[in-house]
Amino acid sequence: MPALFIRHKVTEYATWKSHFDELAAPRRAHGCQGSRLFRNADDPNETLIFLAWDDLDRARLFAQSDDLRDAFRQPTVLDEPDIWLIEEYQS
Repeated sequence: MPALFIRHKVTEYATWKSHFDELAAPRRAHGCQGSRLFRNADDPNETLIFLAWDDLDRARLFAQSDDLRDAFRQPTVLDEPDIWLIEEYQS
């Protein structure tokens, strides 16, 4: 399963989370199959987002999309996000 991992810091988690939730429909429209959110145990305003995807190419397109770039321009995002496009490894 392809996925995106996104790490960034936010000003205040609850406010940022409401913006994140508002973008569920655009994520689904791009092929996102679901998400999981994680917070740094030592810094709860640092987030790690796991977004499962139906297709690697569609995940790549979303990573480069205006929808995602606009989300990162929200005043709740403090730093430049780290984005990893990953695929599950089967041994």
